[in-house]
Amino acid sequence: MIIKTHKSILGSEITDPLVFKQRRQLIKAMLALGITGSGIYSGLSIANEAKWQDVTKGYQPKASLTATSAEIVKNHTNYYEFTYNKTDATTLAQALPIDPWSVEITGEVEKPGTYHLEDILTQQTLQEYIYRFRCVEGWSMVVPWMGFPLANLLKKVKPLSSAQFVKFTTLQDSKSMPNQAVNSMLEWPYVEGLRIDEAMHPLTILASGMYGEALPKQNGAPLRLVVPWKYGFKSIKAIVKIELLKRAPLSTWSKAAPNDYGFYANVNPDVPHPRWSQSSERVLGAGYFTPRRKTELFNGYADEVAALYSGMDLRHFF
Repeated sequence: MIIKTHKSILGSEITDPLVFKQRRQLIKAMLALGITGSGIYSGLSIANEAKWQDVTKGYQPKASLTATSAEIVKNHTNYYEFTYNKTDATTLAQALPIDPWSVEITGEVEKPGTYHLEDILTQQTLQEYIYRFRCVEGWSMVVPWMGFPLANLLKKVKPLSSAQFVKFTTLQDSKSMPNQAVNSMLEWPYVEGLRIDEAMHPLTILASGMYGEALPKQNGAPLRLVVPWKYGFKSIKAIVKIELLKRAPLSTWSKAAPNDYGFYANVNPDVPHPRWSQSSERVLGAGYFTPRRKTELFNGYADEVAALYSGMDLRHFF
């Protein structure tokens, strides 16, 4: 199944159509050869590997599509646990151990516990989500994620009526993540949060892959959050803990710079960052003379999510 909103994304903005043409054959080849690790996580069962094949069948890219290279998406990342530049994480992240992997779910739920990743994934039908991705720094891209609605997982642990917020925590491993051993303005582990209705929204997903392949380590493997109407720093990587809370958690960037990075972090062209405008964005991979793209409210997903913020002052609750 391919998940799209009724507001289409222009074909010229879809990233790397050649990858899509080849991915089905690539996945079949990997499965036939029994490749694990960097190919398909060894913890996945045969049943779940079959699901990866199933989700690739529905996408037929148009031959006329032009796209930003997938190599840009894989090599242009903000992963501060490893480095403060956007390229070295591609190499540094390869030392991160991701198999086995578990996620602890706790707090205001009926069924708290620690869940192995393979058990989580085998209970889901992985689907493709072609989403805009907008960074608070003013650049953007379009990424085809593979994943499932976060709501599916939360429903299995049965949130209590007292659960009003969801807190996410990334891995803390200073041996594999060198910047966690360095003093900085950020406190580790990295923490993010959503309101419960945001977390349960069908556009909010947990991603375990992109471009029809297992998620690269530098892009947040083995499991990351993707919330397409919010700035990218909300989409926390390498999740190891999910807590359902009565009150809003203090997220990493909100704690470090509360006047710059609010809890909601909704994409809004009318609310500038203190040091730059958010009214437009640089599309990664576009030509030097390509005009900047006009930023859309909620990153183009207003029809789907604006009702979540009815009556709220979006300048105050930025």
